Amino acid sequence: MKLSEKVIIGVDVGTGSARAGVFDRDGKLLGSAAHAIAMNKPKPDFVEQDSENIWQSVCQSVRDAMAKSNTAPDQVAAIGFDATCSLVIRDTDNRPLGVTPGGADNWDVIVWMDHRAVREAEECTKTGAKVLEYIGGTMSPEMELPKLMWLKRHHRQNWDKMGVAYDLADFLSYRATNSNDRSCCTVTCKWTYLAHQDAPWDREFLDQVGLDDFPAKIGMDSKALGVGDLIGNLSKQGALDLGLTTDCVVGAGLIDAHAGALGTLGEYLDGNLDERFAMIAGTSTCHMALSSEPRFIKGVWGPYFGAIAPGLWLNEGGQSATGALLDHIVAMHPFSHDMGRDAHKLAGQKLLPRMMETPDLAPRLHVLPDFHGNRSPLADSEALGVITGLSLDQGEESFLDLYWATACAIAYGTRHIIDALNATGYNIKHIHLSGGHTASPVLVKLYADVTGCNVVMSDCAEPVLLGSAMLGAAALDPDGGLAVASRQMAGKETVHAPDQTAKIAHDRRYGIFHKLHAHRQELDAMANA
Repeated sequence: MKLSEKVIIGVDVGTGSARAGVFDRDGKLLGSAAHAIAMNKPKPDFVEQDSENIWQSVCQSVRDAMAKSNTAPDQVAAIGFDATCSLVIRDTDNRPLGVTPGGADNWDVIVWMDHRAVREAEECTKTGAKVLEYIGGTMSPEMELPKLMWLKRHHRQNWDKMGVAYDLADFLSYRATNSNDRSCCTVTCKWTYLAHQDAPWDREFLDQVGLDDFPAKIGMDSKALGVGDLIGNLSKQGALDLGLTTDCVVGAGLIDAHAGALGTLGEYLDGNLDERFAMIAGTSTCHMALSSEPRFIKGVWGPYFGAIAPGLWLNEGGQSATGALLDHIVAMHPFSHDMGRDAHKLAGQKLLPRMMETPDLAPRLHVLPDFHGNRSPLADSEALGVITGLSLDQGEESFLDLYWATACAIAYGTRHIIDALNATGYNIKHIHLSGGHTASPVLVKLYADVTGCNVVMSDCAEPVLLGSAMLGAAALDPDGGLAVASRQMAGKETVHAPDQTAKIAHDRRYGIFHKLHAHRQELDAMANA
């Protein structure tokens, strides 16, 4: 069989499920499947997963996607993995180690959204170390170093047993190939690895935060691979687990949001990226902007060298709760309790016609969306949400108004991040949207109307999976690399332009959004005086 006739698999491990997609060499999705993954929440702000459960879900998803696409094992030339930026802890024999004292060892993953290490993150920030300049000046509890600090302090028994630690995407590559190689994406974005330097680890900073034994503990004994670089072939066990052959190669992986960025921006890697911005929006939202030179932006992660594509710098903003915030609003409002699982869909059906007629549906109702902190651009993990303008109404109108105002707040958070990017040299005009929010016409319209940007969506139903498949394609073509592979696999796009008649209303509400931020900070200062 000719290489051009073979297929590539992309695997995406999100917060709640593992998904796999089979693609041809031109990026056409031939079949996909998903399986849920387990989650454990033993305490407030503690969120854990089971790495073996994740791997089993990955393998089942791959097998099911192959069945749906009528793909034989020997047809699969390559596979790429992306995953949430969750931390996997293993012992010296690479067996699971529990991450919470008193918990079972199978819960060996600290999930990205786990906020147990808020204090450790604050300690990192207080060092003022130069490495912090590459993460927006503030360490987030969602990064791996604070979580490792927490483990060393609060679960010393298992820290002493630890022989290796992975970002989840790198763990999947390990299970597939038996290689300990790490991706430039994961360690640069979440581990303070400076890929642009010959000596990528800031040993002085690691010593300052009590991680002098860090390099040995994480089991990383070589430089990180470039995104899409060849890791190797599937091991015998990896091939057996996945239902593939050892002829299948694996490309160095990505964090899940970064795979979405690659899947939607891949064809533009050689063009003017200053006007383009990838937004991967689901439970949370990540905002990705690429440039040819480093840009330092307070409250925005990066600049990260080579984190999505070789030779390019990445700035990454984010909102920790977006889809999760709308879920919360649905759950907390009495009217929605009779709407069942379709509350979001029904809200959208009722709201969209009203939005076409009236730009401001609730002039006195306003929301700050920081119910799980503000990741960007304020970098305040302890920020709280605000709702102002409520009445005693518990009916449909009250629910729809609150849902709409919350969706607006999420869009204003995105505009806030874009403003921070544009102040440093970007000129964002196109938002390349992927993830669950593409299914919400309310959010799609608001993102365009609030920011004044075109919202661009790939016609590929699974752009995050497409980004992961591009990693496999790059591993097959070391000469052409990621730019050639992603350009070949990029699909067609649909563009949603902003409604200029809504600009005045949203500009007014965005001004109130900033006032609310200032007032909340004043109130917090008074409360803590």
